[in-house]
Amino acid sequence: MKKKGFQRSDRVAEQVRRDLADLIRSELKDPRVGMISLTAVELTPDYAHAKVFFATLNSEHLEEVQVGLRRASGFLRRELGKRLHIHTLPELHFVYDNSIEHGANMSLLIDQANAISDQTPEE
Repeated sequence: MKKKGFQRSDRVAEQVRRDLADLIRSELKDPRVGMISLTAVELTPDYAHAKVFFATLNSEHLEEVQVGLRRASGFLRRELGKRLHIHTLPELHFVYDNSIEHGANMSLLIDQANAISDQTPEE
């Protein structure tokens, strides 16, 4: 029987997200990374791998941001190990999360559709 609410893996994933966000903000000196937001972390059941989803406001330089994160993953993993006390420290895999950009595009389309419907004459 599965318990409702947060599982331990959910709590660990959220802690990984918070700690990584803090490390990237305060310790990472790579100018390619810049301002990013970590939107979610998914851990495998054995904690061996973590998909770290991120968003950036500067999507024109997405490739550079991804390279910077990939290059910093060893450093981030080591520093994360100093903060987290779990049996297996996950290997970090950074994945671009375009949901914010997609949401903004959908909002723009809705606004455009509303503007068109406001311009049509009523019968």
